[in-house]
Amino acid sequence: MNHHHQSRGTIEINTRLVTTGAVLAAAGAVVSWAGMAIAASALLVAGRRLVREMEVPPAQQAAMKWRQAKEASRAGMQAWQSTSDTQS
Repeated sequence: MNHHHQSRGTIEINTRLVTTGAVLAAAGAVVSWAGMAIAASALLVAGRRLVREMEVPPAQQAAMKWRQAKEASRAGMQAWQSTSDTQS
């Protein structure tokens, strides 16, 4: 007769390994965030330098392109209307 009994439903967890894993994961997250912050800082500095060195600031370029688009739209509309008028 076998007198060896195992209790069902109990799991033995090595809490030392779990704690070590959690600490390593947290340390990895901190290192990862630090790396992302350094990279973002470098990109921000490079972007600012690029904007500073531009002959025409981005806001002024956008305004010029917007005016060009409006003028092109107006010219296209006038051409379409004049074509419609001559065909009628």
